[in-house]
Amino acid sequence: MRAIRVASAALLGVTPLACSAPTAVAGNITPFDFSVQPSTIPAGGQVTLRLDRNDGGCKGPATVTSAVFDTVTIPPGRSRARAVVDWDAKPAATYQVTFSCDGASGSTDLTIAGGRPTSRPVPQPLHSRGVHAGEGGTAAGFDLKEIGLGAALIAGSVGAAYHFSRRRQGEDSS
Repeated sequence: MRAIRVASAALLGVTPLACSAPTAVAGNITPFDFSVQPSTIPAGGQVTLRLDRNDGGCKGPATVTSAVFDTVTIPPGRSRARAVVDWDAKPAATYQVTFSCDGASGSTDLTIAGGRPTSRPVPQPLHSRGVHAGEGGTAAGFDLKEIGLGAALIAGSVGAAYHFSRRRQGEDSS
């Protein structure tokens, strides 16, 4: 039990340090922050390209380029996009990823891990055929007891409302 507390405290102490680490390579001073997560990935893996738009340094579309994946555009109002690393990326190689926005650009590194995923990722369509709503339980089975009880409750509620409304009218006229 004590080990869990110590590990939790250590993790909570290290997290702010990890989050405050610089995201760009030294010498890349841009009016916006950017990062590639994870910074080490196997060939064929998927990375998240993050762009910090909170400080106002990037208002327009951002273009992210690299020799290891297709060019990605992050539209205005969005702060992240995904890219799939090419299958022919060389293990243990480091590739440069360049973020460009509003005339400024900066680069960071993406390292390819030694192994490769066991299967190729299946591209997911942006829009599927839609939601299959309204099928579950609506006509699963007609239980006459439940229908009768529901009808009795509704009739009782309507009857009670009518009774009390008529009673008030009688009291008001006297």
